[in-house]
Amino acid sequence: MSSNNNAPVQVPRGIVPIVIIAIIVIIFLSRSMVTIGSGQAGVLYETLGNGVVVDEPALGEGLNFVLPWNKVFIYEVRQQELSENMKVLSSNGLDINIDATAWYQPQSDKIGYLHRERGENYLDRVIKPAIRSAARSVIGRYTPEQIYSSKRDVIQKEIFDETKLILDDEYIQLNDVLIRDVTLPTSIKDAIERKLGQEQESLEYEFRLEKAAKEAKRQIIEAQGKADANRILSASLNDQILRDKGIEATLELAKSPNTKIVIVGSQKDGLPLILGNQ
Repeated sequence: MSSNNNAPVQVPRGIVPIVIIAIIVIIFLSRSMVTIGSGQAGVLYETLGNGVVVDEPALGEGLNFVLPWNKVFIYEVRQQELSENMKVLSSNGLDINIDATAWYQPQSDKIGYLHRERGENYLDRVIKPAIRSAARSVIGRYTPEQIYSSKRDVIQKEIFDETKLILDDEYIQLNDVLIRDVTLPTSIKDAIERKLGQEQESLEYEFRLEKAAKEAKRQIIEAQGKADANRILSASLNDQILRDKGIEATLELAKSPNTKIVIVGSQKDGLPLILGNQ
């Protein structure tokens, strides 16, 4: 008796095309879906079209559908940080090391132009050369002493302004430039610190001298005022005024509860004579 267990499985004729179509659809959809992460934007490249799309907004965050034969280049559009250590020359030709930090990000509405003209490696192609060029230009205007002490904030702002002027034409937004550290040759640094210390001592000495001079002037003015007041008072006094003041004082004393005898006009100068009970 024969068994039918080894009989081939019959596949319906219509199922094969359906499976093939389903596979094609899955592949098509998988290649058509592009996910853009937070703080990112996508630049669309049309393989069968005009290449990089620059006249339309970049692809935003989330799920985006594109034709499978096109490409998407993803860019970080949040603020990013660049740290650079540069060796530059001061106005008198001395080597100076500068540690600088730049905060930047692509211009969100110009990412297509950035990709087409500068490419994904725009950091090395554009930003680093720009900040190095600006730093060399600015530092070359100042002496080591100015760089080390009084002009630090001014130099930082000038480097920012010159770098920004370059990057604005490169579709990059520069947010800030910070000078973290300035390293001078040891001998120059020591000389500057000695000079600054001497200047500080000189300023303190001048301050003490100025303070002493002001105090002496104040005392002279005060003494002169007292002298003028005494002179005016002496000139205004005469015998009659003194007698009147003496009488007024005597009358006040006469009101005292202490026992006394007041004899008016008994002294040589006409002032009252006061006799107590003793």
